[in-house]
Amino acid sequence: MCHADEPSCGLIMRNLKIGATQEHHFTPNETHAVQLPGLPLVLSTPHLIWHLETAAMKLLAPYLDAGELSVGTHVDIEHLAPTPLGVPVVCTARVIHVDGPAVSFHVEARDPVDLIGRGVHKRRVLHADRMAKGIQRKVERSQLDDI
Repeated sequence: MCHADEPSCGLIMRNLKIGATQEHHFTPNETHAVQLPGLPLVLSTPHLIWHLETAAMKLLAPYLDAGELSVGTHVDIEHLAPTPLGVPVVCTARVIHVDGPAVSFHVEARDPVDLIGRGVHKRRVLHADRMAKGIQRKVERSQLDDI
């Protein structure tokens, strides 16, 4: 369990509640599209997932301490129905589990006609400076491996 003096405990200490929800609204355009043979352009699965993750990120943002960020660690999404470009979509993230810096969400997306996607998404709260150092080490190591 997370203690007040440990890093990334802001979520527990600020009472992120099971059941907390956040919506994210968007309207698919050509940058979100996939072209399937013989069909009009529709919202692609990768972009649907990105917008579902965005709803979860928005939900966590007010609970983060200075210097913290959240990163996605797991996605299990069903893309259930096509959404044509120009049709508005609402993505909703709902907290279903909190374990220290790890948070699980039920996510779903709807257009005006259908439930278009649903599933589970998990995020972890990290210190941005630690993550930046780890990325820099990987960059440096990958450059050495190219020699």
